[in-house]
Amino acid sequence: MDRFTRIAVFVAAMDEGSLVAAGRRFGLSASMAGKHVSALEAELKVRLIHRSTRSLSFTDAGRAYYARCKRILEEFGDANREASDASNTVRGTLRLAAPVTFGALHMADLVARYLQVHPQLNIEVSLDDRFVDLQNAGVDVAIRIGQLADSELIARRLAPCRMAICAAPAFLKREGKPKTIDALCRLPRLAFNETSSVRGWTLADKQNREHVIDGPLRMQANNMEMLLSAALAGLGVAYGPTFVFGPHIKAGKLVRVLPEYRTAELSINAVYPTARYVPSKVRSFIDYLVDAFRDEPRWEG
Repeated sequence: MDRFTRIAVFVAAMDEGSLVAAGRRFGLSASMAGKHVSALEAELKVRLIHRSTRSLSFTDAGRAYYARCKRILEEFGDANREASDASNTVRGTLRLAAPVTFGALHMADLVARYLQVHPQLNIEVSLDDRFVDLQNAGVDVAIRIGQLADSELIARRLAPCRMAICAAPAFLKREGKPKTIDALCRLPRLAFNETSSVRGWTLADKQNREHVIDGPLRMQANNMEMLLSAALAGLGVAYGPTFVFGPHIKAGKLVRVLPEYRTAELSINAVYPTARYVPSKVRSFIDYLVDAFRDEPRWEG
């Protein structure tokens, strides 16, 4: 009996709660599993577990030894998987979640190009603006926009998410281009109703004083492309991310309103569950996204 096997059986016995279950994991009888643990105790000259007919429990020495041994076994497993991944092609199924509008506008081409490079990989994409629990939903990578709450997720920043207040030239010609906060507050708004911004848009002046724009709502929607269409049609002033409105501002179809005031800047992040070992398909895809967004986003002016 080698020491590594004894340690693995000991850890499995405490994880499973019985020598029978530990033996089953390694193809051993309960008696043989018990001999492994006894041999380990004899080698260490200390009792690790209390045995009864119904359960196992730690001694003080056993609890500390278990914690260290479990970490060693996890590291060993991770090392094996990483070594195996290093020589393998990216393959399998990658499950990706992203916000609806950002995913449709800016992820589709990237995903298609990545699949062309990795023919043995499949990707399942779920576009949804609702919060997704990655572990419960079985998601490998998610794109999240905004301030990230403290969690057990690992985040890598992809790009800035800047906001803009804008309107169609025809609307501004008809209503007058606002030159003050008060003038802007009198204009009809087109608001995204999945965030607090539907109640008011916050701008900051050069002295960092905040101003809330809470004018009348002409339209509210839970989809930014709906608001974009309304803005292009000259129905009101819109507030939203430049990854939606930026290309139309560059093309002159929309005009920034009060550009001297500062709007919020958030981050676009790729997040994935915390793990000692990150599968190669996840690591490779996120590295690809970071590289793709490395320069100033193409939607910016």
